[in-house]
Amino acid sequence: MSLVEVRAAVKHYRLGTTTVSALKGVDLRVGPGEFLAVAGPSGSGKTTLLNLIGCLERPTSGTIWIDGCDTGGLSGDRLAELRARSIGFIFQRFNLLPVLTALENVEFALFTKRLPARKRRALAQDALERVGLGPVVNHKPLELSGGQQQRVAIARAIVTAPKLVLADEPTANLDHATGSQILELMRRLNHTQGTTFLFSTHDQQVMEMANRIVKLWDGTVVQQ
Repeated sequence: MSLVEVRAAVKHYRLGTTTVSALKGVDLRVGPGEFLAVAGPSGSGKTTLLNLIGCLERPTSGTIWIDGCDTGGLSGDRLAELRARSIGFIFQRFNLLPVLTALENVEFALFTKRLPARKRRALAQDALERVGLGPVVNHKPLELSGGQQQRVAIARAIVTAPKLVLADEPTANLDHATGSQILELMRRLNHTQGTTFLFSTHDQQVMEMANRIVKLWDGTVVQQ
C-alpha cells in the first residue's frame, strides 16, 4: 500500500482578481521507504505539492491520502493530529526558534505528544546525537553554522519517529560540501530507520541521490 497517494490534485490561488493554477491534476504515489525527489524549476508547483501532502493546505479539488487516510474529510484538529503522528518537515530556511537552544527546538516538536518532560528531553537529546550534534545541544541557532542549523531541523523532523519526512529545498541555503553531508545524513536515516523522504528540489545533488525523480512543469507531472 502507498504511504502517500495524490489523486488528480488541483490547487488554485486567488491573486487579486486573477486565479493562478499552481497544480493542474497531479497524480503521485509514494511507497514506504522511498527517497524521492520532486524536481522542477521555480514556479512549477513543487512546494505547493509538498504543502498539500503535508496537510498544510487543502487541494482545490482532488484527494490526498496519507498512510491509508483520506485527508479531505478530516477537520483541522484531525489534520494536526495526522501531521504530528506521521509527518516531519524540513524547510530550506530551517525555521528554528532563535530564542531556544538546539535541544529546546527539537523538544518543541514533542509537546503535542503529552510526554513527561524527562522523556521529551531524552528523545530530543537522542535525535541530536543521531545527527552528530551532541556537543552543541545547548547552543542557540545563531551560534551554529548553516549546516548545523539544518541538522537541528532534521533532528526536529525525526524526533517524533514519523513515517514520512517532507524536505522543501533542504540544500538551497547550504554550500555544496555541506549540502552533500546533509544529504548523506538523510540517506543514512532512510536506510537505517526506513523513514520515507520526499524532497522538492532543483539541486542536482539531490536528484543524483534519489531513488526516483518526479518532474513537474507548470503544475503538471511531465516525467516519472
